[in-house]
Amino acid sequence: MQFDNRITRLLGVEIPVVQAPMGWIARSQLASAVSNAGGLGIIETSSGELDVIREEIKKMRTLTDKPFGVNIAQAFVRDPNIAQFVIDEGVKFVTTSAGSPERYTETLKSAGLTVFHVVPTLKAALKALEFGVDGLIVEGSEGGGFKNPKDVASMVLLPLIRSKTDVPIIAAGGFVDGSSMAAAFALGAEAVQLGTRMVSAAESPVHANWKNAIVDAQETGTVFLNRHASPALRALRTEKTSKLEFDTVTNAFSEFGTATDLYFGGDMESSIALSGQVAGRIESVRPVAEILEEIKREFFDSLASLSKTYL
Repeated sequence: MQFDNRITRLLGVEIPVVQAPMGWIARSQLASAVSNAGGLGIIETSSGELDVIREEIKKMRTLTDKPFGVNIAQAFVRDPNIAQFVIDEGVKFVTTSAGSPERYTETLKSAGLTVFHVVPTLKAALKALEFGVDGLIVEGSEGGGFKNPKDVASMVLLPLIRSKTDVPIIAAGGFVDGSSMAAAFALGAEAVQLGTRMVSAAESPVHANWKNAIVDAQETGTVFLNRHASPALRALRTEKTSKLEFDTVTNAFSEFGTATDLYFGGDMESSIALSGQVAGRIESVRPVAEILEEIKREFFDSLASLSKTYL
């Protein structure tokens, strides 16, 4: 069986799975593997290394002839010309996050790009629609990375936003396999975004220590930090993050240190390893193609099982 919905048609993908735009991680090595496997790879800009990002986009075109996109993380990219940078690179799909949808949507859409905005609340979703986005990435608090300090789980947020909007939705936060993808579709999504699952994939560029920490994590193995300072963030439980878990004074961002020492050096205490709660369900490091093929199979198996049991 094959997927066919607004997301697959709009993005030109076979499998409605979007790879999350993790800083320093979501580059051509990982993103091309996702696109080649039938999903949609995304190139990050949150690292702020735009000269490197330009080269990564060029690499993407040598590694895949499939669609891919770019994320503009507004809070972390200070270049006022970032929208024009993305347009000039010939990108057709953009996700915007960590800022107002007012800032870049009109410019990007005027250049013919498709724009989805990341939203953590119903209010943010309705605001994004006012400014003309093509779709939404609805992000529940289960997911890793930067979060709204007033956390809402996907099980509540996703059906709420679907009940008030009619645009295509990509669900993020808590999704890792075919059955959770089927649940997302039942709640109103037409695609899912995977972050932690992709960090732990074989093609992910991060150090094996981080991948193994995800595989070894229990379902309670993440912490929600910085609720008092904003943005909040969800990360793997380590000695460093456990000390910060109930700290209402320290801004966790001051404890990031040199992120690349963790990302590529494997020192799990040198920075904060962003991760979603699904780490507790990931049991092995596997190639992206295997992950996406299994997701597709499990998705349709889940639908068939439900239909056989209840219809």
